[in-house]
Amino acid sequence: MARVCVLALAAVLLTIFARVSRSDGQKGGELRGTPRIPAQFSGEERIGMKEALKGAIQIPTVSFSHEESNTTALAEFGVYIRKVFPTVFSTSFVQHEVVGQYSHLLTVQGSDPSLQPYMLLAHFDVVPAPEEGWEVPPFSGLERDGFIHGRGTLDNKNSVMAILQALELLLIRNYIPRRSFFISLGHDEEVSGLNGALKIAALLQARGVKLAFLVDEGSFILDDFIPNLKKPFAMVSVSEKGALDLLLKVNMTPGHSSAPPKETSIGILSAAVSRLEKTPMPNMFGSGPLKMTLKQLANEFPFPTNMVLNNLWLFQPLVGRLMEKNPITNALVRTTTALTMFNAGIKVNVIPSMAQATLNFRIHPAQTVHEILELVKNIVADDRVQLHVLRAFDPPPTSPSDNQAFGYQLLRQTIQSIFPEISIVAPGISIANTDSRHYSNLTSGIYLFNPIYLQPQSFQSIHGLNEKISIQTYETQVKFIFELIQNADTYKTSVPHQHEL
Repeated sequence: MARVCVLALAAVLLTIFARVSRSDGQKGGELRGTPRIPAQFSGEERIGMKEALKGAIQIPTVSFSHEESNTTALAEFGVYIRKVFPTVFSTSFVQHEVVGQYSHLLTVQGSDPSLQPYMLLAHFDVVPAPEEGWEVPPFSGLERDGFIHGRGTLDNKNSVMAILQALELLLIRNYIPRRSFFISLGHDEEVSGLNGALKIAALLQARGVKLAFLVDEGSFILDDFIPNLKKPFAMVSVSEKGALDLLLKVNMTPGHSSAPPKETSIGILSAAVSRLEKTPMPNMFGSGPLKMTLKQLANEFPFPTNMVLNNLWLFQPLVGRLMEKNPITNALVRTTTALTMFNAGIKVNVIPSMAQATLNFRIHPAQTVHEILELVKNIVADDRVQLHVLRAFDPPPTSPSDNQAFGYQLLRQTIQSIFPEISIVAPGISIANTDSRHYSNLTSGIYLFNPIYLQPQSFQSIHGLNEKISIQTYETQVKFIFELIQNADTYKTSVPHQHEL
């Protein structure tokens, strides 16, 4: 019987990303029955949507590094959005500001100042895309077989253009929002957002702005990601991991390879890195929201899986070990360690004086940068290995997803309106990083969700080859934001408001 339980549990553990919420099980608020503008678009408008996205993809807004980006393209993109969304940029109650030279902040003034504002967040810079291996040139914006191809179609120009497109269509229909909101479009998210999102957040904080919630990229409607889970489900991430980029360096006396010392800089550093790879960070299963998530999921499954998940006081060690077996679930239960760079040596017969390696740690929400640094020091256990922090930030707080969580419930209801076939909306944790973390001083409600279906092949194309989005998917994304903006006006809840826009 124990073997049956283990096998059954292993088959479904990949579904533990988050607590399941069903449409008939959560009623955190309701949409008022006020007149609404239907999300129905003419043939001409639909053509305009796809052409606008294609033009955006053709502008190579590449962030190469923290020091280098295509600034000509970034400036061109700012001119482009003004051109294709003229109503947005000419409406009297929409204020536009350029921040950090290339990022854009739009303030949409609502008619009811008692309602706390929210934010829609996206970024228009992209990672490099060498043409080798692509089916079409990566910045062509080519339309083929119902898809628009190119870098940024999924990450994240689709969101930038869909937000502006939805607002443009609403304004053309004489829409006036009740609830104010901000649109933040970053130009350097792919290199940490320090000149874009961080500066926008600082500007708003200086103005005393507090947000009811914000929505950024980071999760999708996941389709065929989970073995034995036949139907897709929507994941709304309520937190993301922290990060630590750590340089390890060893300096030794150089020499001739004909008379090598007992230990070299390369050998010492290799041993240290090997210890880090062989000694993973602690399994944090049982800390944070994941244990409660499993309890919430338990009754979704038949016996004996439900018995195991309902008795984590007994099966917790087993569940934790099983989660380590898969790279994705392993990333959910611990801080991950990845060796990404190793540099040493100048000539085949010269023993180098220096060797250095760079490691990337993605920090579990239950841990901190300081804790990981202490663990690294104890694992390396060699004073000859110097540690230099290149970049570090703690995981942001976990946002609420209960019945009273305005932003989460608003997203849930909009998802189930636009995607009626989706019965499962699940809060989860993003193992990637987004610009949203820079806004944690402005709101406790940070939600990561891109309203598009994502399959494993599409996931691999993000930062990879042959990134593309179907025209129908993009139209649905515009429709989602078109509805979300109106839903934010009509959702019945009580949120304090204490600042002036």
